[in-house]
Amino acid sequence: MKRRDFFALGATAALATVIAPAVHAQQKKFSGVTLRINGYGGTYDKALIEGVAKPLEESTGLKVQYIPSTPSADIAKLISNKNNPHIDLFMADSPLMPQAIAGDILESISASDAPNLSRVLPGFREFGECGAPFSVASVVPVYNSNTVKPPLTSFSDIARPDLKGKIATMPANVYTGWLVLLALAEGNGGSLANMEPGFNLISAAKDNIIATPPSSVAQLQAFTQGEAQAGTLWDGRAFEARKSGTPLQTVLAREGIYAVTSYTNIVRGCRNKEAALAYINQLLSDQGMLAVPKALRYGPTTDVALGDLAADILINSRERAALKRPIDWKAFMARGPALGERMTKELRG
Repeated sequence: MKRRDFFALGATAALATVIAPAVHAQQKKFSGVTLRINGYGGTYDKALIEGVAKPLEESTGLKVQYIPSTPSADIAKLISNKNNPHIDLFMADSPLMPQAIAGDILESISASDAPNLSRVLPGFREFGECGAPFSVASVVPVYNSNTVKPPLTSFSDIARPDLKGKIATMPANVYTGWLVLLALAEGNGGSLANMEPGFNLISAAKDNIIATPPSSVAQLQAFTQGEAQAGTLWDGRAFEARKSGTPLQTVLAREGIYAVTSYTNIVRGCRNKEAALAYINQLLSDQGMLAVPKALRYGPTTDVALGDLAADILINSRERAALKRPIDWKAFMARGPALGERMTKELRG
């Protein structure tokens, strides 16, 4: 080997020795890691990708894969495959959380694990240290301000005599319908243990109710196509109606706010718990927290500043959050099917 080649080779090796630690130091923390999470689909998942997954990948290298599914089916699959979970993070709404907890498929998490959990407002961590609450959707009374006067002020107004043949409400065979029934009961002196006032209101409203559409899309269409003029609907869907030109007003009901909270959970046995906690912390950051409100106008669960979005969001402050009614979801879901059967009977009677 020529002398100059020897020195050139030595210099290259020395340079590589200097560069290698610097390249290693620049490598992102979760490069090569992919987390799997069940998806809610459509605009919802797109919002989470923009507000949570993309920023995480840019800052840490972590990739997140959203898998379209049905949460109830995911619970069954996770319970039957505890040693090999098909997802690392699991999204579910309040009504399904008791089943997931009973199945022992969730890891507990605290603010020491994900600091942004400390920003969650009172009343939103309904299940102790299980789950990170990140979005709240409310079932609310609604009315078309062009055709319904005076405006609705409560759930009980669906029984008003002037609304005959104008009401669409939630179906009796799912928890949304049971939630309306609970609001009617509690607003008239009843409770989950005494639902008779609710059944009485449903019976009184039966001539008013022309539709109980099976899905939120069909419920929205009942109002935007003029089939119904008042009733009950998700608050985010009511915003969609207004956005499309239907003056469907959301009511802050005198009974309070009846809402379900969406949770992200770490699955027991997930492949990388540290990465999963990073996902949750980003989800509860201002950037993550604003993703769903911006896209769908469902409420946040933290003290994030909403700015101009606040006017279109029902739960838009600590004061509004305090109006959310506490619900024993385990007892509620246990009673639900029987409530639905009785509700159907009252509507047909």
